[in-house]
Amino acid sequence: MDAKINQLIDKNNLSDFVYLDHAASTPMRAQAIEAMAPFMDNVYANPSGSHRFARIARKAIDEARDDVAEALGCKPGEVVFTSGGTEGDNATIFGAIRRKGGIAVCSVAEHHAVLHCVEILNGRTVQVDATGVIDVKALESLLQDPQISGQVNVVSVMAVNNEVGSISPLRRVAKVVRANAPTAVLHTDAVQATCWQDLREISPLVDVLTVSAHKFGGPKGMGITMQRIGLDIQPLLVGGGQERDRRSGTHNVGGIVATAAALRATDQSRLTEVVRVTKLRDALVDSVLSELDDVIETVPRENRVPGIAHLCIAGCESEAVLFLLDEAMICASAASACASGAMEPSHVLSAMGVDPKYSLGSLRMSLGHTTTSRDIDRATTALVSAIRQLRRTKVAVR
Repeated sequence: MDAKINQLIDKNNLSDFVYLDHAASTPMRAQAIEAMAPFMDNVYANPSGSHRFARIARKAIDEARDDVAEALGCKPGEVVFTSGGTEGDNATIFGAIRRKGGIAVCSVAEHHAVLHCVEILNGRTVQVDATGVIDVKALESLLQDPQISGQVNVVSVMAVNNEVGSISPLRRVAKVVRANAPTAVLHTDAVQATCWQDLREISPLVDVLTVSAHKFGGPKGMGITMQRIGLDIQPLLVGGGQERDRRSGTHNVGGIVATAAALRATDQSRLTEVVRVTKLRDALVDSVLSELDDVIETVPRENRVPGIAHLCIAGCESEAVLFLLDEAMICASAASACASGAMEPSHVLSAMGVDPKYSLGSLRMSLGHTTTSRDIDRATTALVSAIRQLRRTKVAVR
């Protein structure tokens, strides 16, 4: 590793950070690192080769595919290894429309990997309710609109919102799509669902499901798409014909086996982790709400996954809160973006109708398999202190 990078790591003692940004990326699980190691050193053959060395690599991929299929509740032949959630989302939406034409549909609160595809294709978007969940009745009305009826060829609705953590009613969505656009490809971006929901219950509802390895303790640059066999989608990447011609490119063997190992570990620990992380998240939010006024939980707890604590704070801007948290070595995030020099609410909060008084102070603290009660105590103290400081400063300036 470059000496300057080593110096930077040494200067910032990483063990001192409280990491509450698991929705952005998770630490790799020990099982994934262990599984990956041999393929970064000894087993380097191209699995598409015909010699014995290549067959060893290919067998590792086959076993990983079986493990992934079991965790997703699908057939091994329906598993496609990709570079991540963005590729899976793009490949599905662009591929469905480029093959068959027609109209793409998604909710206005989708991740940009979906939303931008639909916008580029001049598709249609559907509003969400105050919790960030797609308005199923509005979706039904759109699909029944005589002007587009029969033309919708892909519908994409995320399983869990990446920003606020709200859980989509995919069973209701699937029922509406099957009844009103029976030939459309139904896709779900399940990137934020993997740690908290059993994907075996989601996969039967859809035609395509995409996840990203680094969201559940796998390596960055790896993803999985569950794509029904025989689905008519034009490949995004063509070339050597890997992955049954659905995604060409030399396999990242180490990444694939690490992804499968991380998914196995996540699947096996999910029930206990849901209980543990829910308690930690509730303790974090309850402590903040008990100490501060004019702070709201963006989505009711029963409507969101355990790993995301999303708050909106009046009298503060996200950027300032994050700066002070970073000074206290607390890693968190906000979905605000700088536009024309002014902070603006994220597209998700705007779609939800959150009052700008609160949305400009949005904060996402996301928990995961490494989060501890000590992390929660430190984060609570730092956050309460930061908000009080900012509010005092604002009053003094006035």
